[in-house]
Amino acid sequence: QVQLVESGGGLVQAGGSLRLSCTASRSGFSINFMGWYRQVPGKQRELVGTITSGGSTNYADSVKGRFTISRDNAKNTVYLQMTSLKFEDTAVYYCNTPNNIRLGSWGQGTQVTVSS
Repeated sequence: QVQLVESGGGLVQAGGSLRLSCTASRSGFSINFMGWYRQVPGKQRELVGTITSGGSTNYADSVKGRFTISRDNAKNTVYLQMTSLKFEDTAVYYCNTPNNIRLGSWGQGTQVTVSS
């Protein structure tokens, strides 16, 4: 498994934007398929979107057109650009790989709070 570190969360007003980052802590590890997830206390973690090693992306209907996932292979980092944020986007956001998920390993996530 590889440890992933999420960052970039914070407090933002509705309609605002944030960019989250996800970086592998282990040098030499290449991030391939990656998913962004979010979780609200008391609810199940939900998939926000994914990106493949080739840069193809897919998004949940709730964020389509507002969120964009991208990657910088040179920095071994995957980004989640969030625009037109809504109150209901408030959650802890996580990035993760399929292998980590199979092992039950999750990072600490980054809190995004959208004020209405």
